[in-house]
Amino acid sequence: MLFHSSVRKELARSFGAILVVLVTVVMTMTLIRTVGEASRGTFNPTDVMIIMGYTVLSDMPTILSMSLFMAILTALTRMFKDSEMVIWFGSGRGLLSLLRPLLRFAWPILVVIVVLAFFVLPWSFAKIEDLRDQYEKRGDIARIEPGKFQESANGDRVFFIEQNSNGKQTGNNVFIATNEAGKQTITSAKTGQITLIGPDRFLVLHDGQRLEKTLSTGEMTVSMFGRYAARVGADNASDRSYIPVSSVTTLELVRQPTPRNLAELSWRIGLVLAAVNFIVIGIACAGMNPRVGSVANLGFAFLAFVVYFNLLILGKSWVQDGLVPFAVFMPAVHGGALAAGVLLLAKRHNNWIFRLPGRRSAPTAAPGVQV
Repeated sequence: MLFHSSVRKELARSFGAILVVLVTVVMTMTLIRTVGEASRGTFNPTDVMIIMGYTVLSDMPTILSMSLFMAILTALTRMFKDSEMVIWFGSGRGLLSLLRPLLRFAWPILVVIVVLAFFVLPWSFAKIEDLRDQYEKRGDIARIEPGKFQESANGDRVFFIEQNSNGKQTGNNVFIATNEAGKQTITSAKTGQITLIGPDRFLVLHDGQRLEKTLSTGEMTVSMFGRYAARVGADNASDRSYIPVSSVTTLELVRQPTPRNLAELSWRIGLVLAAVNFIVIGIACAGMNPRVGSVANLGFAFLAFVVYFNLLILGKSWVQDGLVPFAVFMPAVHGGALAAGVLLLAKRHNNWIFRLPGRRSAPTAAPGVQV
């Protein structure tokens, strides 16, 4: 049908352009944040692009929802502005007739949002936590950076190397401070080299001195050495001890309905329901007011999106803290948003006019035209 195909083509153009812009903005912001975290030692600097990809992938449900909402408002507002909607209204088409072509256009996007929210989102968060955990559990030698003090994985050693070469296998001006077994030891050497002795790795130091202090008695011993070998820690390959709820699978959340799991489940379900509600709200709010132009609709879109998703974030916190039950929060927020959108859509479709007592009747306008 000409009406349906015209609306879908307009939506496709707007949706594609808005999606590209939003993805570019999110990728830029994510890259800046990830680089900052890598510089603070949270992530491996070589994994910045991988972590950025996982982060953007986890944000895609929100990006797709906002792109769909803004595309509906932009496309329909443009059609109102160019009087295309007046022609369709004159042929017997109302605002409610837009629901069918919009849903036909949006259902593949909604399916993608469902898959991302329920399956890809926890998987991407789990991958990010794995990379973070592996970097935190890396071996002592992997932690050493020239000109920077580095702490060992278990926190009982501090390393310092002024400069190194050959892929961190050798270094000059080595400093090691340890605190274990009731003794505090400070070892310094001119050079150091990584050597395999049996199955273990040792840091072999040359031309240095060792200061050992017994903490209980205060006794100190100073020794000089030409060659000294210190065993260094290997990478810790154990599983993650902490599993954030954002990386738990959706099926596991359903199986264990604790407040913490229900809060995360409300967020994932809310991403899908919000996308559906935005279709109705977008149709109801689309229009053209010559006094303010089309910027007002985009401003309203941004405001509605921010308010709605802030309610989802607050609701997640409320459900987790037990302030609001899961069964009350979901219909209250999403059902309320849907009811408000349907009521506004019905008002504009039927040209209902709500006025205060004593006020004059306003002239009736065509659907979608604000007076």
